[in-house]
Amino acid sequence: MRAVPGWAVGAAAAAPVLLAGGWTVAGARQPPGYDPVRDTISELAGREATDPWIMTGCLVLLGCCYLGTALVLHAAGLPSRFLLAVGGVATIALIAVPRPKVGGSLGHGVVATVAVLALALWPAGSALLLPRGPDRRHPAGAEVPWAFRRPVALTVTALLLALFVWCAVEVTGGSRTGLAERITALAAAGWPLLAVLSARRARSPGPERAGPPVRPDPPVGPGRPGTGG
Repeated sequence: MRAVPGWAVGAAAAAPVLLAGGWTVAGARQPPGYDPVRDTISELAGREATDPWIMTGCLVLLGCCYLGTALVLHAAGLPSRFLLAVGGVATIALIAVPRPKVGGSLGHGVVATVAVLALALWPAGSALLLPRGPDRRHPAGAEVPWAFRRPVALTVTALLLALFVWCAVEVTGGSRTGLAERITALAAAGWPLLAVLSARRARSPGPERAGPPVRPDPPVGPGRPGTGG
């Protein structure tokens, strides 16, 4: 198993900070009518928003964090890394199709849906390929990080999909769209950090796990002590 570089931990940790910090700072710049419980994050990056560059910049950096994590998180497996990268690209693409202040946008809705679904499905992307837990048949092999064990991965994806459904319900007629979106986005941004930390803590096979080396006995021949010669 390839080691996860230290900078990947910083990138994964920056994702939720950028997200929450972006909507907090950008929200404070909006007129008094903006309600974070009702109004979406996308409105902060819209053309009609005050200082939209704040949320736009945070979304670009957030997507780059996802891409960087997908690049080096080899323990997740290729399917999961691909989905995480798709989520990163779609997050950046949101700035190209901003949500209008009034009404909806098909392009924005499609890109946002792709981003959320990719970020919700990536934990379970390799769940059917990886072991359920430590491989008892090969105890000296590399340990599967706990974040990628099948029960954990499938549970996380199920929870993220449930949050996605809540967002969809709020968008179609609820009054807490902003709250649902923020909770879902923050949960999706926080899981890559836990996944990276679990990969760094996973043990790889080494001398301490394989046992001390066995030295062969010295040859026995005439003239050596204990041979009787």
